[in-house]
Amino acid sequence: MLLIYTHKITPRFTYIMKQIFHRILGIEVGYTTKVEDFIKHNGPKITYTKQPLQNEFFIRSNSLLFEQGINDLQITMSEWGDTPCFFPTGERSNIPYDIFAASFYLLSRYEEYLPHVKDLVGRFPYKESLAHQHGFLQQPVVDLWAKKLADVLKERFPTLKQIPKSVRFTSIVDVTVSHSFAHRGLFRGGVGVFLDLINLKFRKVWQRLLVLSKVKKDPYDNFDLLIDIHKKNRVASIFFFQYAQYSRYDKNISTENNAFKHLIKSVADYNTVSLAASYSSFANMELLKLEKENLTNVINKAVNYVRLRYNRVDIPETYRNLVAAEFTDDLSMGFTHETGFKAGTCTSFYFYDIPLEIQQPIKIHPFAVHDYALLKYDTEEEIFKELDQLFEQVRQVNGHFMTVFSNELLGAEQKINWIELYDKIVDRYHV
Repeated sequence: MLLIYTHKITPRFTYIMKQIFHRILGIEVGYTTKVEDFIKHNGPKITYTKQPLQNEFFIRSNSLLFEQGINDLQITMSEWGDTPCFFPTGERSNIPYDIFAASFYLLSRYEEYLPHVKDLVGRFPYKESLAHQHGFLQQPVVDLWAKKLADVLKERFPTLKQIPKSVRFTSIVDVTVSHSFAHRGLFRGGVGVFLDLINLKFRKVWQRLLVLSKVKKDPYDNFDLLIDIHKKNRVASIFFFQYAQYSRYDKNISTENNAFKHLIKSVADYNTVSLAASYSSFANMELLKLEKENLTNVINKAVNYVRLRYNRVDIPETYRNLVAAEFTDDLSMGFTHETGFKAGTCTSFYFYDIPLEIQQPIKIHPFAVHDYALLKYDTEEEIFKELDQLFEQVRQVNGHFMTVFSNELLGAEQKINWIELYDKIVDRYHV
């Protein structure tokens, strides 16, 4: 066991130490504030405080893990080898940066508590992030820092035991609109035809008629193909279905439609199915609980995972609401229109609630790629260049590579055949 001496054990301290050592590095760790216990310990040990005790392995602590609330932090970026880092520790420290404080800053989403301008749907914009502004959004820096620390510790303590982990890949499929034309009812279908006609979208009118006459399959109904792709590559996947009433931002099939219910049940036979929470439920706890309950009744399985519409998260209220609705896992941590690692990591972590100074019982699974972020590329070659760079970053630290694709984009007619590209992506990155 690795023993850490510090002057004060706080909730922030234990939270980040468990994340770095246990979840990322697989190293058993303990803590003490007693000098005599630290001296007596014969195994690997480090001091994390302001001054070293003797000549032990020492990391000079920033004050962040021993504070409460939000403060105006001065962050100056620098480099640790080829990895950006901040919170320097000075010459006496065995590593040049307090990676524990820096990791807490990113994982807790500290910057989202600070004043910022939200985008049109109420999200924290990627351009406001420290990672984007300093060019490290495409690096899982928390995992990279942890790996560098482990390498230094192993040099000092060759007997240090570490449980190895393997790189993983999970495909998330967003189903906020299950069908483009089918199962929409007479009124919604009629309005759709009218709008297409007045906008001179005659090709779309023809497609709609072919689908409604059952001559052609609905373009968004690609679920059998997606399931086959996942089975062929033996890849873990989760389908998130929106199961909500129609509204301005929520336009899925009616929850009363039997064909829609049958679709959800059939997908749940082969893959994990969970809830894509509606936009309307964002600040409506009772509606969120109702959507979860209704989907549970359809699949007759527990619904523990959730994704927020448009990846819209309001720190910390959103996660408090998800906990109150008894969700255990969230998969909304990422930017919709930019690839990379929003929280600086490719390892799942629990949400730390800064105003309450507690770890909330909901695990966050960060994704690196949202399909909308790939629309800016013109060719498959450009897309794979971006994805290869991201996957290589994850592979270096044996992390978790998660992508988000929607059946809607995969069924759209564009210059890139997205469903064929998706097949290649799953084949390329499955492990």
